[in-house]
Amino acid sequence: MDSPAPSPLQRIDQDLFDAVAAAAADSPRRRRNHNFHAPTDRVQRFLNVLQPGTYVRPHRHRRAQPGEGFECFLVLQGAVGLLLLDAKGRVLQRERISAAGPLRGIELAEGVIHTLVALSPDAVMMEIKQGPYEPAADKDFLAGFPLEGSEAAAEQEAAWRTLFGAGDDHPLP
Repeated sequence: MDSPAPSPLQRIDQDLFDAVAAAAADSPRRRRNHNFHAPTDRVQRFLNVLQPGTYVRPHRHRRAQPGEGFECFLVLQGAVGLLLLDAKGRVLQRERISAAGPLRGIELAEGVIHTLVALSPDAVMMEIKQGPYEPAADKDFLAGFPLEGSEAAAEQEAAWRTLFGAGDDHPLP
C-alpha cells in the first residue's frame, strides 16, 4: 500500500515545536517524532522532541550498503547531550548540542554507538538519515543496557545526565 504524498510545503515553526513537545511530555517515553517523510522515502527527515527523563538505549545504525547508516542531528530548540560509547558501554566522548550554540549539530558516522540525553525541556532536534525506515533493522542495540520503561533505565538516564555540566562539551579524559 502506498503512503499518501507529503504536502508540498511543510512548515517547521514554533507552533509545530509546541505541539510535538506537548505530545512528548504526555508520552510515557518522554519523546515524540514528527515525520516529514513517507515511510518508503529514501531519506528520513523528522523532528525528534525529547523531554528530560527520556531514555534512549545505546545503539548504532548499520545498513546493507556501507555509508548509509549515518545520522545528522540539528538542535533547533533547547539542548541535547550526545554520548559516544565503545562496545563495552564505556563513554568515550560527550557533546552538548544546543540551539544556542556553539555546537548546534553533528553528523554521526555509520556504526558509532551512541545515546542521547535531553538537557532541557522541549528539546527539538531535526534528524536526517538514510531510509526507508525498517523498524526491525534500524537499530543495533548495545547489550548490557536496560530496556526502556524499567527502573534501571531511569537510573541510567539520570546518571548520564550528570555527565553534562554547564558548557561541558569536551571529550572525556
